[in-house]
Parts: sequence; structure tokens; C-alpha cells
Amino acid sequence: MTEKVLSNKKNGMAMMILWIVLYLVALLVTIFGAALVWPFFIIGVVWLCIGWIPFLGLKVLKPQEALVLTLFGKYVGTLKDAGFYYVNPFCQAVNPAAKTKLNQSGDVDDGTKKSIFQAQNNGTVEMASKKVSLKIMTLNNNRQKINDCLGNPVEIGIAVMWRVTDTAKAVFNVDNYKEYLSLQCDSALRNIVRIYPYDVAENVDTTGDGIADEGSLRGSSEVVASRIRDEIQSKVKDAGIEIIEARITYLAYAPEIAAVMLQRQQASAIIDARKMIVDGAVGMVEMALDRLNENGVVELDEERKAAMVSNLLVVLCANHDAQPVVNSGSLY
Repeated sequence: MTEKVLSNKKNGMAMMILWIVLYLVALLVTIFGAALVWPFFIIGVVWLCIGWIPFLGLKVLKPQEALVLTLFGKYVGTLKDAGFYYVNPFCQAVNPAAKTKLNQSGDVDDGTKKSIFQAQNNGTVEMASKKVSLKIMTLNNNRQKINDCLGNPVEIGIAVMWRVTDTAKAVFNVDNYKEYLSLQCDSALRNIVRIYPYDVAENVDTTGDGIADEGSLRGSSEVVASRIRDEIQSKVKDAGIEIIEARITYLAYAPEIAAVMLQRQQASAIIDARKMIVDGAVGMVEMALDRLNENGVVELDEERKAAMVSNLLVVLCANHDAQPVVNSGSLY
């Protein structure tokens, strides 16, 4: 289906004035024809009965709105530019996604009016506008629980900025382009997330080149978001939708393993801190021994050096303050 833009229908004001004048003429003919000429009276009555039909062809579009028109089931074209149009009054606007409400900005206020009237059962029936919004909208997908490449369950949510670029494809190629987009976002998110680990892991290839790399959901969020966008775009191209951007809005381990992973991160941090402390302590011990030898303060054999190194490492690497013991006797 190829979009056909109707740009030569901006004659709504002139046609509205014409039909109003004809309606007034029919009213006058009906009034005066009843007393003078009966054929004119009949013509006036008939026009008063059916003269409202041409007014159905008046269409008003605001900026960033479109109207897809069909005539007796055949696609005739799309009105896209803002203006006052007049089309065949028997044309019908088509938008199967008009009543679909997603968790997105465009469904909160998309610039289209809705008329609500009371039904006989004291309920409300909502008449959704058939206009297709061409604005950039944001789809906030619900958080999903997905296993990463290591099998760890993670919760992730994305925000997708999108807009309709081809109204004919959006309306006719898919049943409901909003639901179709939401479903493809879920599918693309799962396909990409399962390739990456939550954090950097060894021997994991995330690019598909056969070489392990340091890609991860937490550390390569920009790359992951870009791949998600490309994946969604490849799926919704036939629906006339352009994916402008995709962003990760939420990322965390699933609750059932969050506590364990927190302990793992804490243990990793403690080990890294201990490595730094030990490296610093060894350096300080070496410096102390070198300074003692250079200044000739004391002569230490290998056994005494080992004892001194042990004592210094205990003092420097301990979690608590050292309790000194004063030796008042001989060193030997």
C-alpha cells in the first residue's frame, strides 16, 4: 500500500459558504413556493431534507494530524497538511488504532478531540477521533523480566520515541499499528537483552564476531539501546512507523536474586580493597627495610627480618588498630 497525499482539497471554506447559500435558497424557495409554485416547493423540501449531506465532506486538520480516507472500501488518499478541506461526503476516515490506549505520551493528549455522550444505560460511550497523529510520541514499555546471556533474571524497561511516517501502511498493512509497535518492542527487547550479561563477564561474545568482549547491559547501555532501536525499526518498517530513539529507563536484577548479587558485589569490592591494602602494605614494608639498611640503624638477620615483615603486615592489613607490645629486654 502506497500513501497518496491529497493536496488539492483545501477548498473547505468556499464549499461551506456555497452549501450554506444553497440551503438558505432552498429555505426561501420552500417558504414562497408553497404559495406560488408547487414544483419549487417540492424541490425546496427535498433539498432541506438532504442538504445536510454535503456538509459531511468538510474536514478540518490541525498541524501534525492526518486523515486516511476510503470511499466504499477503496483507499482514495490521505490529508496531511493543516487546513480546511472539502472531500466527497461519502468518504470515511479509517484509523483502527483510534481507541487503543498505550502507556505513551500521545495517548494522554494527542491533540484530537473526543466527544462523549450519555447512553441510555447511564454509561458513557467514547467516540474516538479517526485522525492519525503525526507527532513524535513516547512509548514507555512496561518493565520486563528477562534472562541475560548468563541466565540471570533481570528487570529492564525502555522508552521508545516513534512517529507515523506512512499513514497508508500504518492503517492498512497491520491490524492495529499501536499494538503492533508495542508487541515488536517487547520482542526486540528480549532478543537483544539475552545477548548481553548484566555486568562484564569473561568469555562472552556480544557482537557476534567470535571474540570475547566487555559488553554488558550496565556498562554498554548506549550500544544496547542502539541495537534495540535498530531491531524494532526492522520489524515496524512495513507498518509505516519510524523509530527515532530507544532508551533504557530501568535496569536491575530481579528481586529473587538481587540480594545474592548484592552480596557478590560487596564481596568483589572487599577483595579489591584488600588487594589495594596488601599492595600498599608490601610497598611500605619494603620501604621500611630499605631505609633501615641505608641508615644502618639496626642489623637484622633473615629470621628477624621475617618477623618484622610479619609484624608490619599484621599492623598495616588488620581491620582494627594494633595493640603494641613494648619489649624492654634485649632484641635477641
